[in-house]
Amino acid sequence: MNINTFLENIKLDYNSPVILTYLIISLIAGILNTITRGKTNKLLFSNYRSSPLNPLTYIRLFTHCIGHQDYNHFMHNFLFILLIGPMIEEKYGSYLLIIMFLITSLFISLFNIIFNNYRITGASGNVYMLIVLSSFSNITEGKIPVTLILILIFYILSEVKNSITEGNKTIYHDGHLIGAFCGILFGFILLYYPEIVNILIK
Repeated sequence: MNINTFLENIKLDYNSPVILTYLIISLIAGILNTITRGKTNKLLFSNYRSSPLNPLTYIRLFTHCIGHQDYNHFMHNFLFILLIGPMIEEKYGSYLLIIMFLITSLFISLFNIIFNNYRITGASGNVYMLIVLSSFSNITEGKIPVTLILILIFYILSEVKNSITEGNKTIYHDGHLIGAFCGILFGFILLYYPEIVNILIK
């Protein structure tokens, strides 16, 4: 088989619709943010306390996870999302993954508005949710994998330490912790209460 025949037989597979669409939307948001010199991030893709009469206040509860501070921030988050996300989407389905992303983003936003009121942006909360949730895929009845325990130690305890010692002004460590908490919550619900999941996806 020559190289031309090989190339003709290759077909691209949009194998993880939610993850790949998330990537494309975030990339577009990053380009817009660069063009507008940060205005679109502040307007649409960040979360912070604002007037309850402003409709964008409610949109930003969810869309802050689309924007990023810069290219490095975007790349760091999506390297993890592209690595872990397709496995989660294949296991639980696209619709359920969207719900988990939205709930995680909402919890992070509400916590920030109520307790901190920083201007936060980025997908890192969803990254931590995916990391923790991925470990639940190996849990069986009565057995907890050592990998899950190690992830909880390495990621969650390190974020607690960083939140105390560094604060949240540069990196929103509380958002990471909430994302990890959501991963634990979703993991237990999916494992032990599948009837709740069935209600959501019907």
